[in-house]
Amino acid sequence: MIYKTIEDEELREHISSISPDGREIYIFKDANARIYAVNMTKSLNQMKANHDIGMLETYILSQAYIAAALLSATIKGNDRVRLEIECGGPIRGLSVESSANGEVRGTLIEKTIPLEKAPAEDEINLLFGPGFLTVTKTIEGAKTPFSGTVMLQYGNIAKDLAVYFQESEQTPTLFYIAVKMGEKGEVLGGGGIFLQLLPSADENLIERLEEKQKELRGLGTALMEGESINEYIEREFASFSPVHLSSLPVSFSCPCSKERFSSYLRGLPEKEKKAILNGPFPFTVNCLNCSSEYRYEKEELEDLFKGDTL
Repeated sequence: MIYKTIEDEELREHISSISPDGREIYIFKDANARIYAVNMTKSLNQMKANHDIGMLETYILSQAYIAAALLSATIKGNDRVRLEIECGGPIRGLSVESSANGEVRGTLIEKTIPLEKAPAEDEINLLFGPGFLTVTKTIEGAKTPFSGTVMLQYGNIAKDLAVYFQESEQTPTLFYIAVKMGEKGEVLGGGGIFLQLLPSADENLIERLEEKQKELRGLGTALMEGESINEYIEREFASFSPVHLSSLPVSFSCPCSKERFSSYLRGLPEKEKKAILNGPFPFTVNCLNCSSEYRYEKEELEDLFKGDTL
């Protein structure tokens, strides 16, 4: 993967001054629930720089990245989980994937959302329109991935994910995703919370947590102001006696490389290889998930295809 430079010096200074990205896992001592929390402010700005997208696109894709990072808490080892949305609204959809070690990548179908003006915050759901949300888990050793799909009910990634867990896994959950944007389209604070009830939880616990969610101080603002995700959880959920279990990394990361693309190019049909060698040069390939661009000069491709029958 090629990391593009975050050009805004003021933004770089802001990122270096606040709490670093990371995932935290807690259990509520007295409430039989598990809570996963993530700060992704730096990763989201790197994602924006790599994909070279505008404010609205950054806002939508940031929510999906945070959701995918939270979903990574449901897998382990070399497993992966993919969040996909297909919809009839202007964004058309998105696809984001995360690994158990917290690496997140992915993209929007429309990298420039075709709108004359940005919608108000309470109109964001209109960008989605009718559609479907799919969560796919690729489990190491399993013959096929496990996949579940629900119809979009809210046009809100957090709320529609809660619907997915209720319908597909019969597990009461709450998602809270917050992205605090700056005037230049940068992410000043971005993170999320994933609350999942344990089997022994009281029947009324989800209602108590829903009420608590309404009272939460803005997470994006808290992260923007330098508060750590741990400080936020331990203050906001103090009445539930949160017990910290572990800290895990999170990052915008993609396993693509020039070596992988070279292997792909070598496997192309001979007709396509001939067409590539006819130019123009440099010949470029782009990774959809991270927008890394890999360039090849003609001599490099000739060496790559050497020995092949052209």
